[in-house]
Amino acid sequence: MAIKSIQYNQHTLDVSYEILNPEAPVDLIILHGWGSNKNLMKKSFSSYMDTFRHIYIDLPGFGGSTCNVALETKDYARIVELLMIHINASKDIILGHSFGGKVAVLLEPKVLVLVASAGIYVPKSFKVKAKIYIFKMFKIFGLAKLRSMFVADDAKYLSEPMYQTFKNVVDEDFSDDFAAYNGKALLCWGVGDTATPLSSAQKIDALINDSTLKVYDGDHYFFMTHAEQVSKEIQATFLKTLEHV
Repeated sequence: MAIKSIQYNQHTLDVSYEILNPEAPVDLIILHGWGSNKNLMKKSFSSYMDTFRHIYIDLPGFGGSTCNVALETKDYARIVELLMIHINASKDIILGHSFGGKVAVLLEPKVLVLVASAGIYVPKSFKVKAKIYIFKMFKIFGLAKLRSMFVADDAKYLSEPMYQTFKNVVDEDFSDDFAAYNGKALLCWGVGDTATPLSSAQKIDALINDSTLKVYDGDHYFFMTHAEQVSKEIQATFLKTLEHV
């Protein structure tokens, strides 16, 4: 594991990362989802794809990476780019799980691997809307300290910069970004995913010109038990890009 201090918009962020198979000729950058970290992704994929140089990154505010400023998804993409410059990494393949998928598409890699990616807006349920309304009323009466009773599980116990970051990114619609992507995309999804439902995968698949959708048994973290199959699909997808060279 290594840490690089990144200067970004007059702030210093320490970004933790780890490289496996350092002599491999093809770069595979792996980005985790919201509330997760690189160790979860490493546990899933490190045993496979040894012809790729694996680059596991803790996004700012997660794992071993710091974040002292509110960010947007585009900021995360730029920070990852700055780290890539430091480690001389190429955008051969970028895999993003959940929130990491939105970061990945902004990086415009040669091969985009979206694993249960966020980015398609799903309307809130009545229950969630009601909780938001009640919390806003509490704030009016000076009871904002009760925030943890009302916010989503992904936002509880966050620092103030990360809570603001969460509010910035949680309801983004990346439909235009998916449609603008011009590379080859592999979409891998769990059929029982409730966080980013299969309907989101189908919409992304329709938006991206050159994409393939693979569906597996499991939920939002299906890849932890299907990493070998997903890895084979990634390798096959990358090999297809070489056929046209």
